[in-house]
Amino acid sequence: MSETLPPVPLSAVCPSCGAQTAYAPGTTVLRCGSCGAEQQINAEQLTIREHSYDEWTAKHAQTGIAALAAAVQLKCKNCGAQTETTDVSTACQFCGGALVATEVPEGVVRPEAVVPFKVDRNAARDHVKEWVSSRRFAPNSLKKVGSTEGLTGTYIPHWTFDAHTETDYEGQRGDYYYVTRTRTVSDGKGGTRTETYQERRTRWSDRSGHVRRDFDDVLVVASHHLEREQLEKMGPWQLADARPYQDEYVTGYSALRYDVDPVAGAKEARDEMRGVIHGDVERDIGGDEQRVNDMDVTYSQAMFKLVLMPLWIASYVHAGKTFQVLVNANTGKVVGDRPYSAIKIALAVIAALVVIGAIVAIVVAGKS
Repeated sequence: MSETLPPVPLSAVCPSCGAQTAYAPGTTVLRCGSCGAEQQINAEQLTIREHSYDEWTAKHAQTGIAALAAAVQLKCKNCGAQTETTDVSTACQFCGGALVATEVPEGVVRPEAVVPFKVDRNAARDHVKEWVSSRRFAPNSLKKVGSTEGLTGTYIPHWTFDAHTETDYEGQRGDYYYVTRTRTVSDGKGGTRTETYQERRTRWSDRSGHVRRDFDDVLVVASHHLEREQLEKMGPWQLADARPYQDEYVTGYSALRYDVDPVAGAKEARDEMRGVIHGDVERDIGGDEQRVNDMDVTYSQAMFKLVLMPLWIASYVHAGKTFQVLVNANTGKVVGDRPYSAIKIALAVIAALVVIGAIVAIVVAGKS
């Protein structure tokens, strides 16, 4: 796609009262947290651009990883303080003003798309409360999560990969057939009898062939800051909601820079693609069972982009350990760690034993 220059970023400071503005979830505006004034985000001329994987690796594969550790200095427009960070967006440590990196080190990929916040703080709190209420034997520390202000809005980087694949394969097709066998069984009267039954067998034959498939937006988590297993459970993300990246969408929120580079991300994506292709091969072989002995996959037209995904994050401490609850700010899905309260479990067991004891006592009394 052709690259279009982005519009001039809107001010993170309200032009009406000078207070801090932030992106308003589910809208296309920056909204002042003090007077409520709004600034419209203009994205009419923008399109989401993708990078050619082969071209990018030819230029940056050797330098990209080192560049990820390089920090940039940002100057707060509110108080003028300097902040050094590796994040795409953060808050000023002195006044809380929004800081957004407008430049990145050489070799670092800028976000090309963003799935904006759709679930606001109040809705996220309601989702957390609902999730907490469904956790049986939850400690009180978990139940407090849904009633606090401790929700942090954060964008997490993800890669998306596209590719056209052509695959030559070799394998075997298994077709079931049945033979009649006999066996001796008990007749139920102390004797035996002979019966016939059908025994299933498999006839294997060699197969080879060719399959092709196009992949679009294979998603790979591009950050190690949060547990990978939890982040992968946050989907499916509504990528149809993605918009061309503009600083306004991350204003008022933190946004992490990726620490999984495109080369490592592409390897994960291709591993996922191979799993899908394996299923294609099995279907192409046909029969009742399949054995895939070899797949020679060729990838072409490989493209990728960096997309920021929105999360609300709540943390709490129980028994000296920190736990996290995540809310997908695109769909409202909640995923989190939860400990169990030993006291509540013990009380529940005692209550159950008391009930059982009472029932037994009533039954015994009725028989006497």
